[in-house]
Amino acid sequence: MLLSRPWSSLWLLAGSLTGVLGLGLSENPDIKAIALRTHSLEPPYLDSDMQSRWWDFGGDTLVRTDKYVRLASDKPSRTGWIFSRVPLTATNWEILIDFKIHGQGNLYGDGFAMWLTKQRAQAGPVFGSADNFEGLGIIFDTYKNNRPGTVFPYVLAVMGDGKTPYDKDNDGKANELAGCSARGMRNQNHATKAKLTYFQDESLKLELAYKNEDEWTECFNIPNVKVPPVAYLGFSAETGELSDNHDILSVHTKNLYVHNSGTNAGTGAPSSPGKGGSRYDKYAAKKEKGSWTWFFLKFVLFGLVVTGGYVGFTAYRARQRSSRF
Repeated sequence: MLLSRPWSSLWLLAGSLTGVLGLGLSENPDIKAIALRTHSLEPPYLDSDMQSRWWDFGGDTLVRTDKYVRLASDKPSRTGWIFSRVPLTATNWEILIDFKIHGQGNLYGDGFAMWLTKQRAQAGPVFGSADNFEGLGIIFDTYKNNRPGTVFPYVLAVMGDGKTPYDKDNDGKANELAGCSARGMRNQNHATKAKLTYFQDESLKLELAYKNEDEWTECFNIPNVKVPPVAYLGFSAETGELSDNHDILSVHTKNLYVHNSGTNAGTGAPSSPGKGGSRYDKYAAKKEKGSWTWFFLKFVLFGLVVTGGYVGFTAYRARQRSSRF
């Protein structure tokens, strides 16, 4: 019984340390992330004065502080939007949104969009936001106008130059960079998730989880994309004769940067294989791993010393008491 407490405490601490050492191993350990509060949104969505410090709301948008931001309701001819008050200037970033598209009818429309554009907070005919936009749009289109052979709902990326109108009659076909069908995205019991990841001038990747929670599917991965370096993050939705509820549940935006990769500090883009930085990376990773191993070994040895001292002191006290009697 004397040994149980110190030994159990020691191994509990050792297990905790092992858990800490294992953090982040499931993802690329070189990529670090910093949460951006200015471009994130979660319940209760509003401050104590019923306003938002970082977001503007407009149109028919409804905010239920314990559940959702409803951009457009399941009623005809509704449009709504939310836009960040400050631009997103991170070089590399990740935006994770939880949302739901749902309604009562078997016929429904029209969809919603996520924006990273130079313009902000302007209502219009493109899923509730202004046309002739300059920047990136990710369109979650639930109603097919004229795209034979395409299964809807359909998710597509479009890049606006500020002059070219959106090809609404053909569901954005003339503007599309890439896209994918997402049958089953509507009327799910759980939230749908979309994760958009951007590395400047390198890639733009969209992943979706809608069939099952946390079962991710890559929608597209576009190389050599240039998103405006200063752009406002926004969301908008619209209904026409057909309708649906378009709910944003949460938005989490992170600034991404590559740590100890021998990269250009300005871009944060991963270094190319075979360049001079890779040899340093392997050495640094090996050194870091060795440092952690040595630290853990010292931790265990220190625990053994402390435990041994405690046991020895306890035995000494037991002998002293027995000699008295």
